[in-house]
Amino acid sequence: MVAAGAGLYLFQPWKAFTDTTVNEALPVVSAPATAPEKDSGPMELTEGSFVTHDHDTSGTARTIRLADGGQILRLEDLRTSEGPDVRVYLSTRSARAAREGLGSGAVELGGLKGNLGDQNYTVPADTDVSRFRSVVIWCERFSVSFGAADLSTVKS
Repeated sequence: MVAAGAGLYLFQPWKAFTDTTVNEALPVVSAPATAPEKDSGPMELTEGSFVTHDHDTSGTARTIRLADGGQILRLEDLRTSEGPDVRVYLSTRSARAAREGLGSGAVELGGLKGNLGDQNYTVPADTDVSRFRSVVIWCERFSVSFGAADLSTVKS
């Protein structure tokens, strides 16, 4: 009985049959009073499309600088599987290489809010997003990548 309970806790098999949809809007923040008028809206810095690793994964990842100077990672039209302890990371490795691991210097942005939809993750203030090559949906429990997106600089 104890082994069955431990197995249920570790594998959480019911998540193979459930979905969590998130539909967060792009945050709206006011620019500081000293900010120039032309830079008062969000500015897209990087973007990339997800590729599948251990679970079917699709959608778009974007890093965005907000009017107040803060940065977010936005996942749009995300479709992946639910799983136990799934997290979102910025990685210094390419999406292809992230299949084998996050690499040194990866930054965790938090637990995956849902396996479907649009969602925002705050990027820590001292993080230089230009140092990172990809976004990775990573299962901590089993050390596997569900999928990843290479980030490319957006031309303004």
